[in-house]
Amino acid sequence: MRPLTQENALGQKFEVDVELSTDLRTAGRTDDLQHSVNYAQVYDEVKTIVEGPPKNLIEAVAEDIARTILKRHPRVQDVVVRVSKPHVAVVGVLDSLGIEIRRGRE
Repeated sequence: MRPLTQENALGQKFEVDVELSTDLRTAGRTDDLQHSVNYAQVYDEVKTIVEGPPKNLIEAVAEDIARTILKRHPRVQDVVVRVSKPHVAVVGVLDSLGIEIRRGRE
């Protein structure tokens, strides 16, 4: 099944949730950002991917987000990425449709 051409022509809004797993004990004890993850930087990276070149699948968007976070943030051990479409073009009543992936360091 191919992605809907109407979605490709009009663009599609996404909702993205990201969960990061890391050991934050030192950050909590020291109150020092050096021992944490810069969430503003993660947000900017996610925004760049979502607003970047279009992809056919939300799975590809999620994979790019997970790969980028794991590559650029060595403190992050695992990442969960949820990408959903709040206004999906299907017959029926839905709040949204989406996917969730979990990726970690190998």
